[in-house]
Order: sequence, then C-alpha cells, then structure tokens
Amino acid sequence: METPDHVLIVDDDRQILGLLRQYLEEGGFRVSTAGNATQMRAALANGPVDLIVLDLMLPGEDGLSLCRDLRARGETPIPILMLTARSEEADRILGLEMGADDYLTKPFATRELLARIRAVLRRTRMLPPNLRPAQPARELLFGDWRLDTTARHLVDGQGTLVPLTGAEYRLLLVLLERPQCVLHRDQLLNLTQGRDADAFDRSIDLLVSRLRRRLRDDSREPRYIKTVRAEGYVFCAEVHAAGHA
Repeated sequence: METPDHVLIVDDDRQILGLLRQYLEEGGFRVSTAGNATQMRAALANGPVDLIVLDLMLPGEDGLSLCRDLRARGETPIPILMLTARSEEADRILGLEMGADDYLTKPFATRELLARIRAVLRRTRMLPPNLRPAQPARELLFGDWRLDTTARHLVDGQGTLVPLTGAEYRLLLVLLERPQCVLHRDQLLNLTQGRDADAFDRSIDLLVSRLRRRLRDDSREPRYIKTVRAEGYVFCAEVHAAGHA
C-alpha cells in the first residue's frame, strides 16, 4: 500500500486548521498541524514532511522568517505553499523570492488548495534530482562577480551593487546552482516561475537577454551564459560557493 504524502499546515487559526486537516485527509493526505513556529519545528522534528502549507501572518515569528529559515537548512528543501491575504502583494513576492514554491490568497476554496498542493508535489518530483532546488551558499562567486544570496545582491569586481529584479535574481541563482548543465526553456520556466510557467512562453529568452546585460556578457562571445541551439542555455563559467545562507 502506497504511503500517503505528509502535509504540515502552519496557521494560528484553529478553525482553519481543523477544516483543512479534515479536507486534506479526505483527499488522501496524512496531515499534521501547527499554530506557531515552535510547534512547526516540533512537528518537523517528529519525522519527514512532504509539503508545508505556511500562513504568512503568524504570532511571533512570521511566515516569511520561517520560510527563510527552512531554506537555510542544508538538507533537501521541503516544498512550501504560502497562504497570504490579498493586500500583501509585496510580501507574496518576497515569499516567492525567499523560496516558497507557490502561494494562495485568503479567502480560498479548499478545492483550489488541494489542487495546488498536488501540483507543487508533482512539479517537484518531475524535475530530475540534479535540477531540484538546492539551498544556496551565502555567496556564489563567478568570474568578476559575487552573488550574495542572503541580501540578494549582485556585486561586480569593483564592489559596485548591480540591481536585479526578482525574476533576474531567480534566473541567475538557478544558473549558478547548475553550472555546465544545459537547461531547457521549460525547465528554466519551471524552476524560476513555478505555477505561472508556460512551456510555450518565450519570455525566458527576454529574461536571459536582460540578465546578460546586467552581467555585461556578450551573447556572441559569452563568458557566462551560452545559448545551446535548439536546447536552451548553459552557465559556462566556474562557480565557487562561500559560507551558508
């Protein structure tokens, strides 16, 4: 008999915890619940969890802080689906940049939550092991550049900060974590955009072009991002890790 996926729900609303627990258990999941950071860590210490449903607004340590802490672990990251209020767009974006795999705004339909949980688990398992997200080091060094993964800053050889958009940062991080590995466009979309990825979307080409300009990389003779015809892109420079995020 197949073991059911284990979902941990972290929310300080007991009524929501009860309703979601019942609904997800009826959907075939094993469910644990936690009302705050301390209870969440205790639940994680009790055994493996396949996915965390994490509320952004929690008493004490909030969801953003917990998401950052979870991604700071050296082990294989646990997929995170973040729950947010409609008015918290900036925090939603920040949550995705800190490593959340998806988000759902309150109020939401339980059917949609179930569908999103299944989609995140399916998406994570579809990626081959060498392409699954890994916890980055505190700094990634390549060529004349340094990427600070804690502050999400790109710094050139003269110590000048080069601003990156959220999408540019996510793409650069994905490439730096997988040097010398050819990544197809659909893989890059999956890794950088999650649920919004469209396998036929050519926006990844525009994003690569923007990132090349940030890195002052010549597409005709690239030092960093090389186009592999009919396949995708490869980060061709050596990458060195320093510290732990």
